[in-house]
Amino acid sequence: MSADAAVIDIQPARHQRVLMLSWEYPPVLVGGLGRHVHALSVALAAAGHEVTVVTRHAEGAALEEYADGVRILRAAEDPVRFPLATDSLLAWTMAFNHTLTRAALRAAETGEYDVIHAHDWLVAHTAVTLAEHLSQPLVTTIHATEAGRHQGWLPEEMNRTIHGVEHWLSNASTRVIACSAYMRDQVTRLFDVRAGRVDVVPNGVDDRAWQPRPRAVAAARARFAGDGPLVGYAGRLVYEKGVQHLVHAVPYLRNRHPGLRVVIAGDGPYQEELVDQARRLRLGETVRFAGFMDATQLPAVLAATDATVVPSLYEPFGMIALEAAAAGAPLAVAHTGGLAEIVEPGVTGVTFPHSDPDALAGAVDQLLGDEVFARRVAHRARTMVSERYGWTTVAARTAGSYARARREHDTFQARRAAALLADGRTAIAIPDGNLLTGAAS
Repeated sequence: MSADAAVIDIQPARHQRVLMLSWEYPPVLVGGLGRHVHALSVALAAAGHEVTVVTRHAEGAALEEYADGVRILRAAEDPVRFPLATDSLLAWTMAFNHTLTRAALRAAETGEYDVIHAHDWLVAHTAVTLAEHLSQPLVTTIHATEAGRHQGWLPEEMNRTIHGVEHWLSNASTRVIACSAYMRDQVTRLFDVRAGRVDVVPNGVDDRAWQPRPRAVAAARARFAGDGPLVGYAGRLVYEKGVQHLVHAVPYLRNRHPGLRVVIAGDGPYQEELVDQARRLRLGETVRFAGFMDATQLPAVLAATDATVVPSLYEPFGMIALEAAAAGAPLAVAHTGGLAEIVEPGVTGVTFPHSDPDALAGAVDQLLGDEVFARRVAHRARTMVSERYGWTTVAARTAGSYARARREHDTFQARRAAALLADGRTAIAIPDGNLLTGAAS
């Protein structure tokens, strides 16, 4: 893209009316997606765009309200959990999309929109239905892929179904937004989407919200640190986050740095196994599992660390790296996915190959052993966050994607209709084996 085109994309000619679909939005916050959609919608509204978010209802929340300049409609759960009384994620998603679609149609009855913006596969059926019903362009942000989460393998029917929905949603969208060049490459390869239809728009961070007061940092240090350095991790406790490799590296780091303490903030299905691993390695006094921390607690803990580690095996973007950098923590991150695009080795942090506990230990040791170097890269990382990843910039780039989708929509629809007519296929073929490497199963 030329520099002139980039200017056009991030500075659309006029305000736009956006109908946004997300399965989580405050007060429903399961992971980072809900915080992303909230911050993006507020930033778009602050820039003069009209934003309506249709999302999931939570007990005690209003079914409709205006907050932070955004109109919010929440879809109440049906009294009977159609289609089945089951804990199946796929069944729940279908039921959720039924009520979400009705709420979105109510929004369309009381407002006009220029673009539909969907976030991830959980809102796919509503997004495609609404875009066709309103004859408006659909823009979809793919925050992560099922294949990526499982390192390319789709062993179960649910995994394969989710992949198929992601493929369908991506190809039904006039434009697709990916949070990193790494994710753009995954989308184009996994879902047969032309690279020219995918815009790279990074996630954003409110850097001011992640800069705690010195008193809070001192309190966090007193709570979690010992006589030596403090190493931190924050995030979900799932296999692909690689926390097991951090735990494995602790004995080496403890020998190198007497009095070392490690604080692991987060919860998830892998926690019990991680606790068992720490017990087997006799790390009871060194490693502390602190549980989930919200945005009022976590900034101080990150700022108190001498190194924050992001050891992910798969990371489409790496939001926690930005948040830790904004808090002032020196970063040691796996050189994978979006993390490799955020951290420049030796400049804004240190990196190591994922799934390599020895390399992880060496990277952290570099930060702990040279305080001047650690503080220098931390300062540069904080400056980088404020310059590149502010929500005003992210919202402007997203609005640019909307403007491009509106310009391209008629041509896209004509080409899509012609391709379907010529091909005649309705089903999506999912290959066997590893979808990321092409290896046979």
